[in-house]
Amino acid sequence: MEAKNEINFQSLTENVGKIHFRKKTVLIPEMNRIAANLFAATFRGFDVNARVLKTYRGLDLGKEYTSGKECYPCQITMGDILHFIKKEKERLAEAFSPEDYIYFLPESDGPCRFGMYNKYQRIVLDSFPGLEKLKISSLTTRDGYSLAGVLEPDNVLDFRKMGYFSLVVADILDKLTWRTRPYEKKLGMTDEFIQRAMSVMEKTFEKYAIKKKFNTILDKLEAIVKEGKKIIDPSIPPKPVIGIVGEIFLRMHVDANQNLIRVLERYGAEVVNSSLAEWVNYISYDGLRRAKNGLQVNLNQLRLGPTKAYLREMINFGVDLFYKMWRQKQIYKKVEPLIDLAEDHKISHLEHILKEEDIFSFDLGTEACLSIAAVMKCARGGYNGVVNVYPFTCMPSMTTSAVVKPLMNEMGVPYLDTPYDSSTQPGREAEIRTFMYQAYEHHKRYGRRAK
Repeated sequence: MEAKNEINFQSLTENVGKIHFRKKTVLIPEMNRIAANLFAATFRGFDVNARVLKTYRGLDLGKEYTSGKECYPCQITMGDILHFIKKEKERLAEAFSPEDYIYFLPESDGPCRFGMYNKYQRIVLDSFPGLEKLKISSLTTRDGYSLAGVLEPDNVLDFRKMGYFSLVVADILDKLTWRTRPYEKKLGMTDEFIQRAMSVMEKTFEKYAIKKKFNTILDKLEAIVKEGKKIIDPSIPPKPVIGIVGEIFLRMHVDANQNLIRVLERYGAEVVNSSLAEWVNYISYDGLRRAKNGLQVNLNQLRLGPTKAYLREMINFGVDLFYKMWRQKQIYKKVEPLIDLAEDHKISHLEHILKEEDIFSFDLGTEACLSIAAVMKCARGGYNGVVNVYPFTCMPSMTTSAVVKPLMNEMGVPYLDTPYDSSTQPGREAEIRTFMYQAYEHHKRYGRRAK
């Protein structure tokens, strides 16, 4: 794999964007392990050959082909795709054909550098002879992650519904992990069980996704939750509850955050991480907000054409958000009677908190909107501490830290920033131990969150 120093900027428009998956092997980078595998299984259920890339195996390659100024997740995903190509070339030799694959890498709008990953990685891939044929298919937050142009038109709406369904189910399995592992009867029982559960749900989505058998999948999930609850040892007393917020990739990717949740659990925590569905709901909610604002401005100016366009956009985002909230509530309603899992924050409630406290605005966008409001929600809800996880130099997360750190100090709630890059910081373990001591003291004084 030898690169050449040539850049074809035309490739950024021709080989990045809504590239159709037809008869290609779709490569999905892993951010959240369970979500990535269930999402890929849902694709396979719709007759798309989707594979989850092995992650963190090619970090050296990722660092070699980045400058160090990029966001840490960019280095990880860059390494993942280059490592896959390297191993696939070794496996297939002359039979390897880059045009047989599509790299699936969504993007985010706004100042976050995530919006530039696919462009930068396109430039890197193009620097290798022949890899310009390996195209990057990307969904964007601008249109609410629309799948139009990626799948066959008849499958777009059904996959959108089932894809979202798979993400919420993945959130449930993650929350089941965090709820049971600190109280497991025997060390390792939870991890072994969740691995089996993920495999069962993968096969279930592959078989029933295109048939839209939501209730059948829910029945499987219900059986898994019932079995998982048996892992809990009721004699173990409740532990301090720690909420995790921050940049979505770092707080989800266990290798990138150096298994932070396990470390917190080792020092006596029960952890609740912000969910993946929360971000997807926010995209629809933010699209609805922008459409409402655009409608109001153009209506005031009596501009009929743009008013109609914004009205259509508002209806589309509104229906999309309503469906997501309804479907998510349906899933949680199925498992809530079985075990007390923390529900997701409702996005409108998070915006209300920011307005009420007058500390930030959804108009500014980025994940800081969710993180700042979620920290306040955790503090008000009786959590015993909050951790903000993010890539080193991440602007939205540093904004979060600047806003909430003095507020947490004022409220007397333990708070910890944990920025990550590929290095191991020698003082991190001591910081976590100190934080958990504070969380234990908070727990002894105030108890833990209400159900």
